[in-house]
Amino acid sequence: MFTGLVEAVGRVVAVEGRQAGTVLSVERPLLFTDVRPADSVAVSGVCLTVVTSVDRGRLEFDVSPETLLRSTLGRLRAGDRVNLERAMAADGRFGGHIVAGHVDAATRLEGSQRAGDFWTYTFSRDDSFARYVVEKGSIALDGISLTVAAIRDQAFDVAVIPWTAERTTLGDRRAGDWLNVEVDVLGKYVERLLFAGRSAGGTDRDARLRDLLSGP
Repeated sequence: MFTGLVEAVGRVVAVEGRQAGTVLSVERPLLFTDVRPADSVAVSGVCLTVVTSVDRGRLEFDVSPETLLRSTLGRLRAGDRVNLERAMAADGRFGGHIVAGHVDAATRLEGSQRAGDFWTYTFSRDDSFARYVVEKGSIALDGISLTVAAIRDQAFDVAVIPWTAERTTLGDRRAGDWLNVEVDVLGKYVERLLFAGRSAGGTDRDARLRDLLSGP
């Protein structure tokens, strides 16, 4: 599990195609000296397993066809920068929100506006994840824990502080770029529990609860 608080930005060293999948090599940040094979690392929001440490300066990951299809990792090239976060330690601080590293979709950056040192980024909101985007709710974009500032017809805004823009890849992004999206997993579990009751016949209590959550 991760929290969406990016620890470091690494640079892609190599992307090697294998049968069906890919081997992704990323430079090892100084902070990641404790990372070993079999450890989990979020790479731009995608939970990957370290398969080997080629040397002290590099981490290698196998990337499956499903991950390449669902995320933006298939677009990476040598030299690209990626957000990195180690799996959360049991005694660590929970500063962001629950991030599993299981990407739901990709979203397109539609544009950004600057106000002083602060930014507002606008992203596309398609039907595959639109219902989970809640104003003032949490969302992970390229592994960054962010708060939804506003919802538009087919888009949503996030407000970005200078610290985030400077210490993640978000400051590199331009209109037209694609980012990985992971919605708040709690919303998906609530939806599954509510509508599982409907498919199984459900109860009056289930119906009342659904009506309450759906609003007027």
